[in-house]
Amino acid sequence: MELFEKKIDSKKIFDGKIVKLFVDTVELPNGQRAIREIVRHPGAVCVLPITDEGEVIMVKQFRYPFCEVLLEIPAGKLEPGEDPYEAVKRELEEESGAVAGKIEHIGELYTTVAIFDEKIQVYLASELTFINSHPDEDEFLEVTKIPLDTLVDMVMNGEIKDAKTQIAILKAEKYLKERQAKK
Repeated sequence: MELFEKKIDSKKIFDGKIVKLFVDTVELPNGQRAIREIVRHPGAVCVLPITDEGEVIMVKQFRYPFCEVLLEIPAGKLEPGEDPYEAVKRELEEESGAVAGKIEHIGELYTTVAIFDEKIQVYLASELTFINSHPDEDEFLEVTKIPLDTLVDMVMNGEIKDAKTQIAILKAEKYLKERQAKK
């Protein structure tokens, strides 16, 4: 059986600063019709910046939907037409004050596959130097350094709840171990 759904109609019902909400009518593989609510997002980047000592530059910030402060890696949405690599450099500097001598793409993730089309490009940054951070006007952050091994434990213990941060930590740990084994 083919699993593809064909879009029959699409209506924009909300046009926000960051997201747009559409209600689409689709034809299912069995020929029946169904409604799909889709939140369109411009995409984003996240970056795990790691020092030569194995510490990761993390940010703490209040996340309004959950009414709590979360520990995350630097991240941000893409501006229209922005190259993800350039966005990573921008977000890294803005949020953490770090400039990377080396930036590697380590994957892509889909955040909430049933309703969002957001794709986040995941990067690893190393060979860091530091300048002053300059977060966005409406962004209030606390920057901290935590060893990568400690962060892995925090992910496994449920202390880090942000999905992009969990994924980046676990991917980076495996990537770095494999790279070290090849030396």
